[in-house]
Amino acid sequence: MQDKELMENLLLLEKGVCDLYLHGAIESATQNVQQTFGSALDSSLSMQDQVYSKMSQKGWYQADCADSSKINEVRQKFSQQC
Repeated sequence: MQDKELMENLLLLEKGVCDLYLHGAIESATQNVQQTFGSALDSSLSMQDQVYSKMSQKGWYQADCADSSKINEVRQKFSQQC
């Protein structure tokens, strides 16, 4: 496996872990458990950001700019629902 593939897998795993910690925090029965999940989520989000930043620096993860026509289309769609 090459470095890029390893980083892609790591990023996907971190995103999954963040999702699990978020749901754990939402479903927590006590404040202590919620704080523990919240702390773990913060740490995981930080790791995810570090992995993303490194991939972005190497040109392995490029964020696409949103097309203004698509933004307006979504804006109109949701403004009509209110």
